[in-house]
Amino acid sequence: MEFRIYYEDTDAGGVVYHANYLRYFERGRTEYLRERGLSVADLAERGYIFPVVRLELEYRSPAVLDDLVRVETEVLDVGRTSFTLGQRVVRAIDGRVLAAGKVTLVCTSSAMKARRLPEELLQALAG
Repeated sequence: MEFRIYYEDTDAGGVVYHANYLRYFERGRTEYLRERGLSVADLAERGYIFPVVRLELEYRSPAVLDDLVRVETEVLDVGRTSFTLGQRVVRAIDGRVLAAGKVTLVCTSSAMKARRLPEELLQALAG
């Protein structure tokens, strides 16, 4: 997923505000699933909620106003009720990794009780 850095993304120093990378990772995860035929909204309507339970994030180099960046997402681990993705924000023009991390999500019901990952999600994460 590629997008441009806008003024609203930056802090007083002119670089992307650190918390915005969490939003970028979220968008990347959502688009990763969309590209595989899954809608987070549809899953939620069916009672599958995916809260983040662990997140590691390393900032490596700043993104600045007007940079074109992309979020890369890969599957690292899949369990019965959770999965872990590796994610990177990369500057498109030179391939420089700006931020990298991994995030673990657990599948819950709308009552926040752990439940097995749905079959279509398992297939999407496998392929």
